[in-house]
Amino acid sequence: MSDADVKEEESSNSTEAREEDADFNKTSAQSQVYTATTDTLFSETMTQTSTHSLALEWVFGMNPALPAFSLQDHNQLVVLYAGAHVGIIYNHTSNSQHILQGHGQPISCMCVSEDRRWIGTADKGLKSTVIIWDSYSGIPVCTLFDCHPEGGVTALAFSRDAKYLVTLGAEEVQVVCIWDWTNKTEKPLWSTELSPKHGFQDYIIFNPNDDTQMLSSSDSHVLFCSMAHGFVKFYPLKLQKASPGASQTNIMAGKALNRSVFHCTKSQILTATTVGRIVVWDVKGHLDAKQNLQKERVKTIPLQKDPITFLTITDSYLVTGDTRGHIIFYDEELRFLSKYSEFNLDAIVFISFSKECTEGYLGHCSLDAEPLIVRNFVVSTVSSIVYVNTQKGSSQILLHNDSQPLHAVACHPKQPAVAMGNQSGVLKMWDYTKKEIICSRVFETERQIQCIAFDPQGSYLAVGFGSGALQILNPITLQSDPEGCFHYTQDCIQHITFSSDSKYLATADSGKAVTVFRLQTNNGSLPRWTYMGRHHSHYKPIKDLLFGIRLDSTQPRLLSLGMDYRLVEYDLENSDINKLLILCSDRIEQSAVPMCMTWYPPITAEQFILVTSDQYKMKLFNSTTKMCRKTLLGPTYGSPIKKVAVLPISNEPNTNSYYLAYVTEDKVGLHILPLDGNPYKSNALLCHPAGVSTFACSFDGRFVFTAGESDCTVVSWKININALEAAAALGGNDLVPFYTLLDGGRDGKFYKEMEYFFYFCQIRHQGIDSMEKRQVSTKIPLSEIPSLMRALAYFPTQQEIENMHNEVKFSQYAETGKYVTDIDLEEFIKLFVNHRPAFGISSEDFAHAFHVLAERDTARKGQPVLQRHELLELLQARGEQMTEEEVSECFTTLLGFDNVEEREEECTKQDGENSECSPNSMIPDEISMETFAHHILGFQSSAPQKKDSHIQESEDNSLSAT
Repeated sequence: MSDADVKEEESSNSTEAREEDADFNKTSAQSQVYTATTDTLFSETMTQTSTHSLALEWVFGMNPALPAFSLQDHNQLVVLYAGAHVGIIYNHTSNSQHILQGHGQPISCMCVSEDRRWIGTADKGLKSTVIIWDSYSGIPVCTLFDCHPEGGVTALAFSRDAKYLVTLGAEEVQVVCIWDWTNKTEKPLWSTELSPKHGFQDYIIFNPNDDTQMLSSSDSHVLFCSMAHGFVKFYPLKLQKASPGASQTNIMAGKALNRSVFHCTKSQILTATTVGRIVVWDVKGHLDAKQNLQKERVKTIPLQKDPITFLTITDSYLVTGDTRGHIIFYDEELRFLSKYSEFNLDAIVFISFSKECTEGYLGHCSLDAEPLIVRNFVVSTVSSIVYVNTQKGSSQILLHNDSQPLHAVACHPKQPAVAMGNQSGVLKMWDYTKKEIICSRVFETERQIQCIAFDPQGSYLAVGFGSGALQILNPITLQSDPEGCFHYTQDCIQHITFSSDSKYLATADSGKAVTVFRLQTNNGSLPRWTYMGRHHSHYKPIKDLLFGIRLDSTQPRLLSLGMDYRLVEYDLENSDINKLLILCSDRIEQSAVPMCMTWYPPITAEQFILVTSDQYKMKLFNSTTKMCRKTLLGPTYGSPIKKVAVLPISNEPNTNSYYLAYVTEDKVGLHILPLDGNPYKSNALLCHPAGVSTFACSFDGRFVFTAGESDCTVVSWKININALEAAAALGGNDLVPFYTLLDGGRDGKFYKEMEYFFYFCQIRHQGIDSMEKRQVSTKIPLSEIPSLMRALAYFPTQQEIENMHNEVKFSQYAETGKYVTDIDLEEFIKLFVNHRPAFGISSEDFAHAFHVLAERDTARKGQPVLQRHELLELLQARGEQMTEEEVSECFTTLLGFDNVEEREEECTKQDGENSECSPNSMIPDEISMETFAHHILGFQSSAPQKKDSHIQESEDNSLSAT
């Protein structure tokens, strides 16, 4: 090849390289991750308008079991920690948060790369995920789905160059996987199982000096992993059992091992113990995977008296943290250098050193000490996150958390303040706009704050305790007057509510009783709260307590809702001291368990009470007659609504409508009013995967605050009504949203059958055999609704039929004073989708019901069997009782006898139970579940369908109650 050809080829290659670089730079310029810097995340350019109806705005609290990491401390102080199912990047300098949302379960472990650029988070449970985040932009760059499907992830770590990620599973037989996450692979480069005999491993790291080595540890074993020469081997490191006359090497046997690290310069592993010693394992040279290390290769060194809870290596220094909150530095030879003990910290959980470092002197060193590399660090304790400036020798509390479950939260009715109370008796008042604590109080004599509530004027804050005590506080100082402390029960206070005029206060406790207090305002003296009365008004737990105002006066009224299906109203006007009277008690449900209630806003001519149930229904009851006036399909997001509230009307423009806020078992949602069963009017997001205890709405309707049952956090959600309305509009208008609830939709077979049956009902009502000219109509009379519902495989009870008739009959009575006597197809479709069971009735439901009613027969290997006389007795004496004629007619039809009318005439001529026409002659003596399902009811055999555990539990309670 000539020189000219060589130059031409080099020029061509150079041009192609420049073009590729230009394409790469052009693509990279469009990437927020590629262009992000340390200042990007909290800059004004990163502020985005949320497109969701609820946006996670702030997390109060943290997960005390997980570490906090130092991300930046040069120009701004930024730390990372976890709360519930989210990661929180907290900028202490600007007092702002960036939330890392993406997990569906509580975060179980976290890690950061050495340069603090990449963050790894993982969770446990079903559909567990591992997510890699860019700390500069807060954007997820890689997600590993179901990498440990049998239990999730219990620990993970980056290699020093962050190219590889190791994950440790939480399975019974644990699996270790190494991922080349930068290449977007769906499968790990390598994985292996760990023997359960080495204990449950809950910690894993790479060797910072050699990516081919790792270690993991449990409280009894340390596993050293070597991946050299393409072979992967685990070597268990375990202390020998102590024997009589054992040397110091053996005295640690049987003691729990804690955190382990690689030595910075030697082929050693250092393990901290719960008795303040360090175990040194020499892993240089030949190791036998089947045998423990020789005694001469294992040493124990007494380092300190207190149990060591944390161990790490930084800049060739060994750093320990202990149960007394002391942080101690040692050199490579484990010689004491310095100690931080003046900060009064709790037990150390984790220490994270800054990536920036300066030269300085560690305090308390010897006189001939040389300048050392010193880094600032962030300390995680069981109750706080603390920043330590090593140059100044000072500490600063970044976050203080009491590490106790939060069961109580309430918003001030006139100010941007929210109160939170936890199970250790700590009550805090936050300014949720400035994110600052206004005031706080620790109750010394009482613990377990269960519920709190402000009165409508903001003059009082009532606090209910698990001990049954009630204290009424000044919301400004959180102090209580001795006359404002009451203790009339030993049962846990679960609900507190004030009347609208702030003159009455009511509580409901776990003893199924309601207690009422009254504000005495005598002339010449300060107002004071006095005990009025107490009543055990329910025989099952009370689910909600509500004050209202009478229609014919301004007098308050009090209602309680229980799991005994009863809505109880109290006679406050005629009640006296030690004599709380009941005005009325109404059973409002047959089998569905009521969950909560609230007043329906004044958007109708009638005054309604809104009640939700465990069967995903929302019902409107007339506040005076307690008649069920409307039944609607509620949100179906995995669990039923457990608490509901109407949002205060917002001052924002174009928001004149009313909206409903609610929480389910683990989600928070919004619903547009009025209710009509349209599924697109509702939206919900995961808020606390481990469970929601309660929630509260801000006075201006802009925020919702949810409290987790066990995750020690309260989450603030910003409401975006425009996004909620836009989502509802996308669902369609008129009947379009309801067609989607039908099997096959508007063009499906089920709708065609519904249309056919509807018009057949018209013909049947006019007479099938009639030869007269028929009146064509678009409506059917109300009397045809039960038959049409049954034809569509929904078999309502008599009470449900009555509710449907009343719903249609009185739908226009308040406006016109007239009854509605017929219904068209469109209204019937709404009636059908709202009243039928939300998830149908599965074979599993049927089997459970039969097990409740029947007894187990030992001759049939414990299979449930129902005797004939027992079945007939149940049908005629329990629930909605049937007459003998109705039972006979039903079984005659079900068993498919021909000439039913002639058979009935013959039956009327015969007397006695043993006649061929009586139920006794039609039904077998013993009825098994298979006989009843297939022979009598005619159901085809099918595999049981799995249902949500919460739904099944609530149905169990319903059946046992019925």
